[in-house]
Amino acid sequence: MDFRLTEDQRALRKGVRELLARLFDREALRAAVDAPSLDRELWRELGAAGFFALRLPEEEGGVGLGLPEAVLLFEEAGRVLLPGPLVATHVAAGSVPGAAEGAVVVTDASEGLVPWLDEADVVLGEVEGAVRLRSVDPLTPLHRVPGREHRADLVAVLLTAAEQVGSAGRTTETAVSYAREREQFGQVIGGFQAVKHLCAGMLVRSELARVAVRGAAVTGDPVEIAGAKLLADEAATGNARDCLQVYGGMGFTWEADVHLHLKRAWVRARLRLPAARAEEVVAANL
Repeated sequence: MDFRLTEDQRALRKGVRELLARLFDREALRAAVDAPSLDRELWRELGAAGFFALRLPEEEGGVGLGLPEAVLLFEEAGRVLLPGPLVATHVAAGSVPGAAEGAVVVTDASEGLVPWLDEADVVLGEVEGAVRLRSVDPLTPLHRVPGREHRADLVAVLLTAAEQVGSAGRTTETAVSYAREREQFGQVIGGFQAVKHLCAGMLVRSELARVAVRGAAVTGDPVEIAGAKLLADEAATGNARDCLQVYGGMGFTWEADVHLHLKRAWVRARLRLPAARAEEVVAANL
């Protein structure tokens, strides 16, 4: 089986990257951090571009593509830290009127931890007794529904893993770029063996997770999806930490974006199929 991207898939990824560069660049990211709220105009533009309707059949007004293509979209969303309940709205596009077009924002309360509850037009699941949490990620407001068991939709798990992969890839690129520019002791820090090892390790993590996520998108196997989520969470959090190390003290300042990737990775790792449950799924099938 050939797992390489097709020409159409590469064109889709390129188009989405260009779209997000126009709709949500670094200036928009920092503005969202300073004043966190869901940008409804951005949501509608994503809907118009087919972001939420990607997997709907063409006869239902969708794009007619599959899960492997959706994974590519969500990798790109993870690269730029696109905020909002993207996964829940995408998954609900076929059942909630207006979700496919970006006219309706959907969040999911079936797992106990609920992102963007106050901004959502439709909430899937019961939210009685929901308690607001202080989220570590300034771009992901959270509520918790007490006593709710974690029940994760497999497609939602995989798309969340794809976002983690996109973030892991972005922090790898960021670390390498900084290592080529920052100088200490008369040479760029990318020439130091320790920094080379950090960057190489980041590349290995992100590529291993990317292969696992894309492979699981093709097979749809629940165990492979659980394994992909584990690897993607490790790649996103581990790479963000190592990127901070490459940056040194600068990486820990509010002006740098590295800490935003780490905080989002922490939240995503808890939102769907946390590590302990994913490990149980994988272990039970060994």
